[in-house]
Amino acid sequence: MSQSSAIVQRLWNYCTVLRDDGLSYGDYVEQLTYLLFLKMDDERRKIGQPSTIPDDYSWASLVHLDGPDLETHYREILQQLGAGSGLIPTIFRKAQNRVQDPAKLKRLVTLIDGENWHSLNVDVKADIYEGLLEKNAQDVKSGAGQYFTPRPLIQAMVDVMQPQPGDTICDPACGTGGFLLAAYEYVAQHNQLDRDQWRRLRAEALHGWEIVDNTARLCVMNLYLHGIGHENGRSPIHVDDALANKPATTYDMVLTNPPFGKKSSVTYITEEGEVKREAQTIVRDDFWTSTSNKQLNFVQHVHKLLRQQGKAAVVVPDNVLFEGGAGETVRRKLLQESDLHTILRLPTGIFYAQGVKANVLFFERKPGRERPWTDTIWFYDYRTNVHHTLKQNPLSRADLDEFVACFNPANWHERAATWSEEKPDGRWRPYAYEEIIARDKVNLDIFWLRDESLEDTENLPDPDVIAAEIVEELEAALAQFRLIATDLGAS
Repeated sequence: MSQSSAIVQRLWNYCTVLRDDGLSYGDYVEQLTYLLFLKMDDERRKIGQPSTIPDDYSWASLVHLDGPDLETHYREILQQLGAGSGLIPTIFRKAQNRVQDPAKLKRLVTLIDGENWHSLNVDVKADIYEGLLEKNAQDVKSGAGQYFTPRPLIQAMVDVMQPQPGDTICDPACGTGGFLLAAYEYVAQHNQLDRDQWRRLRAEALHGWEIVDNTARLCVMNLYLHGIGHENGRSPIHVDDALANKPATTYDMVLTNPPFGKKSSVTYITEEGEVKREAQTIVRDDFWTSTSNKQLNFVQHVHKLLRQQGKAAVVVPDNVLFEGGAGETVRRKLLQESDLHTILRLPTGIFYAQGVKANVLFFERKPGRERPWTDTIWFYDYRTNVHHTLKQNPLSRADLDEFVACFNPANWHERAATWSEEKPDGRWRPYAYEEIIARDKVNLDIFWLRDESLEDTENLPDPDVIAAEIVEELEAALAQFRLIATDLGAS
């Protein structure tokens, strides 16, 4: 077992003790985040590095306390460090102590104090935290899976997008920071950076938005452990609704997986004290159309986030490809005002959130002109006859090697199809703009491969795979019924 895996396991084992007190996996990782930050700040102090955390709220002020004194002072630290703006307040924003038993809080403090975090290199510390986030995502009840995009998918997307030194990179729905971290690591590993380029990459290049406070703090801590952001400086993550306003800044690259769930909604309390949810139509004068469909709004928002010639890779559910009304408007405008050159069709069974049928849109924003910028869309079908499950057959980066090779990131204007009349099982083929625009509602939900499970009963997947797929289909149907029920309640 690696050093990072051993520490993850040791920290995680203690979570089972705290769960007996009703503490969730998410609550546990949250408390670890606060205490880890204080402990690492203390270790930096001891080697002479400056700290912006007042002595009265430092690790040294906490570590020797126990009983009610420990609990009281811990609550005070969380409250005081969450005030103001910057990286530290983003981590401690609205922080609360979830560990009700002072003895167990003391045990957690002792557990973290027992490690010398400063002696661990950046990769080990980052691996430890990523390991905790992934364990949290695996807990179905926590709901954290919706903030955790499969890392092999992120890596493949970044490998074809190839961010460069000097690029500004944005994720308007950043979750725990997977895309921003992968972009950072790609630039760092593929280039010889000078001192100024390193400073810019760590302090200025990366920008994210996250609407959920708890998730934002996990993201900031995750970036911080990778060496991104400075405790004395701005937070790379904005805690806000990315869709609420038109962008004040444009970026060279956008990489994102917007939240699942079709409708944007607002929650309010009636005069009778009843909690209601109401579908919310986003109205912005820079959008092509107004809709309550969250994914369609994110596609429009991503387009507006890009500078001219800026590049985007966006994970979207199937409804973005075929839905009429606002969906058709968005697709027509996207084909007109950008070069939508690639669509990757993803298999089910790769997301922690169940029942997701998703795709990745790759496009470049272009300046205005009368003739549409999209000439050809290349499709890679990695869904038909592909069977993944989270445990028995999880997605790996190698599974997407053929897609990356077909994409030809060095020059995506030069591509060769793997499909032809003679090779009907090829997963990679182009469709001309004229073919696309002639389809009903400009439908991009295109497939051509023969589904073997419908024709060849001898080659059916293993029973566990079939069972997992049935669960995913039922989960997807249930999610749709929930949306319908919400809309009926609102009306």
